[in-house]
Amino acid sequence: MLRLELERRGARTVMAGCRWTLPLQILAPVAVDDEALVLSLLNPTGGLVGGDRLDLAVSLGPGARACLTTPSATKVYRTAGEAARQDVRLRVGLGAMLEWVPDHTIAFAGSVFRQRIEVGLAPGARLILVDAFAAGRIARDEAWRFDRLESAVIVRDAVGEVFYDRLVLRGGAGLERLGCAEGCPYFATMAVIGDADLEPFRRATTASLAARGDVSAGVGALSRGGVVLRLLAGDAPALIAAIDAAWAAARAALAGAPPLALRKL
Repeated sequence: MLRLELERRGARTVMAGCRWTLPLQILAPVAVDDEALVLSLLNPTGGLVGGDRLDLAVSLGPGARACLTTPSATKVYRTAGEAARQDVRLRVGLGAMLEWVPDHTIAFAGSVFRQRIEVGLAPGARLILVDAFAAGRIARDEAWRFDRLESAVIVRDAVGEVFYDRLVLRGGAGLERLGCAEGCPYFATMAVIGDADLEPFRRATTASLAARGDVSAGVGALSRGGVVLRLLAGDAPALIAAIDAAWAAARAALAGAPPLALRKL
């Protein structure tokens, strides 16, 4: 369980409330942005096992700005029983901005993982959200050998649903073929939503990723208020570099802000 409340006080965003129980905890804020509070979500146990239930709730008050990330990829281990589950509820207040950019999740052979991310946006709120995965320990020839991988992302505002995305994958032969992952065992979705002109983000991201030879990508507009990026990559460095490039373009479009240089060792 993790509960986090963030508020805008003067020119800065601060933690107004924070409670957590293992296997979740929050690391101390990192001072790498003049306005946004940058926080890392840590699982010190090393990964998720069958039966784990992670419940995260994050609330941003009016005008607050925050970036939530992780120190490294999340591992989901083999299970012979229940699934590992993660439920995330994000509330972004009036004029606030949230960047949800955890590193990718690695679905080990035999693992079962179910995730649900629900976001509520108040008027004027902005969101950058990344949902990224590796289809196993690729160097150990475990690609696509998880039992089941599920992830749902639902974003709503005062009018209704802005974005609804759900994937359900059963591991096994064939997922790597043309028309599925096309031989790319790393995949991600990025949603960029807010009251801003996002056409520069779409153009810049499409051009920069098209120039790369190690990823396949597509950017599409939502029916209102946002755009979505889909990524396929052949390895983790390519995935991370592509996400970082798109994230930098999204920050510029939504907030006129420079990229965040998060050092992860």
